[in-house]
Amino acid sequence: MESNYDDNLKTWSGGERQSLFPADLSIGEIIFQEMERHPKHIAQISLTDDSVLTREELLLNAKRVASYMRNLGLGQNDIVGVMGRHTNHLAAVAYACFFNGTPFHALHNAYEPSTIETLFGLTKPRLIFCDGDDFEKVRAATESLQVKIITMRNHPTGSIRIQDVLTTPVDRNFKPFRLKNGTDQTLAILSSSGTTGVPKAVTISNSHQIIVSFLPMNNSIVHYTSSTLDWFSGLTMTIIAGVFSTTSIIADSDFDPGLLCNVIKKYKISLVLLSSSYIAMFANCPEFKSADLSSLKYLFYGGSNCSLEVQNQVRSRLSHDCLHFCYSLTELNSVGCVNFNFDRKPNSVGRPVKGTKLKIIDKQGESQGPNSAGEICFYSGQKWSGYFKNPEESRIIQDSQNWFHSGDLGYMDEDGYLFIIDRLKDMLKFQNIIYYPSEIEKVIAEIPNVVEACVFGIWDAENGDEAAASVVRKPGTQLEAQDVVDYVRKRIAAKYKQLNGGALIVDQISGCGSRKINRAAAKAYYLKHMNNN
Repeated sequence: MESNYDDNLKTWSGGERQSLFPADLSIGEIIFQEMERHPKHIAQISLTDDSVLTREELLLNAKRVASYMRNLGLGQNDIVGVMGRHTNHLAAVAYACFFNGTPFHALHNAYEPSTIETLFGLTKPRLIFCDGDDFEKVRAATESLQVKIITMRNHPTGSIRIQDVLTTPVDRNFKPFRLKNGTDQTLAILSSSGTTGVPKAVTISNSHQIIVSFLPMNNSIVHYTSSTLDWFSGLTMTIIAGVFSTTSIIADSDFDPGLLCNVIKKYKISLVLLSSSYIAMFANCPEFKSADLSSLKYLFYGGSNCSLEVQNQVRSRLSHDCLHFCYSLTELNSVGCVNFNFDRKPNSVGRPVKGTKLKIIDKQGESQGPNSAGEICFYSGQKWSGYFKNPEESRIIQDSQNWFHSGDLGYMDEDGYLFIIDRLKDMLKFQNIIYYPSEIEKVIAEIPNVVEACVFGIWDAENGDEAAASVVRKPGTQLEAQDVVDYVRKRIAAKYKQLNGGALIVDQISGCGSRKINRAAAKAYYLKHMNNN
């Protein structure tokens, strides 16, 4: 990974990116051609029911779903809703949308009805694919849309079963549709993490930058990710599987770190992509210490802060440096930075990928040189269609020069490696002294019985933001809230960085479904609990 520094502009670049495919092809056309080339290769294996689908079988399912959509008259100006776990048919639904040039809007299954109503009310899908478990929730939230709802598993009365859709005849000359507006056309709509309120609908284009080109991908790769289609990482892995004929290991249940430890050996998994929260669960599960991880070539993680202790814990079990911190913005339509040198630069999120530029700006918007902290900004040169029907917010995150403002505080070191300090908007003040919650979270992460922690500010009229924490402890262990408060007091001398607002032991951190920390939701839960007690 290059990191070319322009001393005049004070920008870093990953170098020029060249597409692997003809520039005019859509993502759907590329996947269709590649799936036809390797029909007998295994496309996916389900850990839920041990079922196996070849690429030929998955392609046929995708063509049937696409044909069903065409029969309904869905075109490239329509939108399909998706809200599902990794079932056998989720990839087929995604590929069907790609083939037709019909964008899908993906939501996480943990979203509350009010959030579903707001987001689908914005994009107004004519057809929604979801799990039967969520059918009633989705139906109630979309009652005003008069939308058809197809369930992909656990089918309740009143839903259309995916199995019925898969009986749709396919034309002998079935081909993907050409895009009316070229590769700038919207491929999918994802949801932002929602850390500042209701998630925004982020448009993702057919730009080839979404196709990972910094790895030697081929059909020998067996991969696993817990991320579903509502996450950029989940969308990317679905595209990788289609483009490079890799084999996906899927499960339609919640993330199980012990199960992952076992199946890495069983299926010789070579690539794993997890959120930072799941990396912590992975490192702290009982099976991790004895797991055979020798098949791993790449272990990617990201999405939020990850303690260096957890990173070192995982690295200690790997035979070589294959632990890679990733960093990006959903809006960027590609990976931003990857660290391929953990041993040399631990805790860095790495260097910019090809086709991407990066700069650090101060409060006045001036670019900063190496080792100066400021807001991290990205430039990809792609056309971005913005947040769906939200031009005001689009202009806030992307400026007139097409630089994306991340809202994250960080710096580039002298070797061109990016380090994240914290979210700018997470800045807290105690008696007018600025501090960041991640500083305290890293200390709490040192406690042996802690799996995950979220720190936020509780307002006090005299002190300002008093730090408080919601903490998840390891199952079967003893840890009380006061233990956490006492540990932080012993480790941090500064009064303003102590847990002056207290601590709460919880089963899980309140969040937005994407597994990114949602401080606002965690704080709301904390205050509600404290007020009720």
